[in-house]
Amino acid sequence: AVIEGNDQVTGHIISTTIGGKNGEPKRTISYMAERVVGTGSFGIVFQARCLETGETVAIKKVLQDRRYKNRELQLMRLLDHPNVISLKHCFFSTTSRDELFLNLVMEYVPESLYRVLKHYSSMSQRMPLIYVKLYTYQIFRGLAYIHSVPGVCHRDIKPQNLLVDPLTHQLKICDFGSAKVLVKGEPNISYICSRYYRAPELIFGATEYTTSIDIWSVGCVLAELLLGQPLFPGENAVDQLVEIIKVLGTPTREEIRCMNPNYTDFRFPQIKAHPWHKVFHKRMPPE
Repeated sequence: AVIEGNDQVTGHIISTTIGGKNGEPKRTISYMAERVVGTGSFGIVFQARCLETGETVAIKKVLQDRRYKNRELQLMRLLDHPNVISLKHCFFSTTSRDELFLNLVMEYVPESLYRVLKHYSSMSQRMPLIYVKLYTYQIFRGLAYIHSVPGVCHRDIKPQNLLVDPLTHQLKICDFGSAKVLVKGEPNISYICSRYYRAPELIFGATEYTTSIDIWSVGCVLAELLLGQPLFPGENAVDQLVEIIKVLGTPTREEIRCMNPNYTDFRFPQIKAHPWHKVFHKRMPPE
C-alpha cells in the first residue's frame, strides 16, 4: 500500500498509517530503527523492527524530487519473484526543512554475497562449488524474471546487491535504484553499473545497450565466486578495459563497431585471449 505521509519520527520510532482505501480499516504501523545497514548517494538503508508484529524489515530512505515519480518504487511494485527482494509497502516523510523522503519498506535479508565472499577470503578458502552453483542459478533465475516480465534492466548487478539468507541459502536480487525499462531506440546513460562488473559496451560509452549488460555482470560475479577475488579489477575506466582485454583478447573491429561505432578506427594493442583454464587453474579445485 502507498501510505499517506502522516509520518512522525520520534526518536528512532517511525509511525505511519496504512489502509483506509476501498473500505479497508486504517491501522498504524510503527517501526523501531535499529541500525544502519547501508548508505550511499541515494540515501540510507536501515534495519528496523515492526513494533506491532515483531517482524524485522529493511527500510530504504531516499530523498524524493516532488516533480518526478520514483522509478525504483514503480519497478518494485511490478516485481514478485522468490529471487527478487519484495516491497512490503512504502510511505513518504518530511523533515523540518520541508524535504520529502520516500521510505521503501522491504523484507530483510541478513547477508550479501559480498560479505559471504569476504568470509571465505578471510579464512583463505574458496566457496564450495555446490554454493557457487546454487547462488549462480538463483541469480540467473531472478534476472530471467526481471528481464522478461516488465523488461527491466537492473544495471547494477554486483555481490553487494545479491542478498543471501545464510540458513536457507536463498538469494535475492536487491537495489533497483539504477534499474530501468529499456526501450529499443531510446538512448540510456552509459555511466551506470559498478566498475568491476561493467560490460565493455558501457566502458565504450554505448547508449543503446540491452539487458545483456546484466548477463556480463553475472559472469563477473560467477568468476569472483570461483576465484575469491574480482575477475577484472580495473582501477579506472581505461584500466577496466585493459583488464578485460588481458583475459578475453583484443575485440575485433566488428565487436568494437557493435559497441560504439566511433571507436572502429581506434588502434588497440593486439593481445591474444588468455585461456580460461589458465585464469582459474591455480585457484580452483580440479573438478
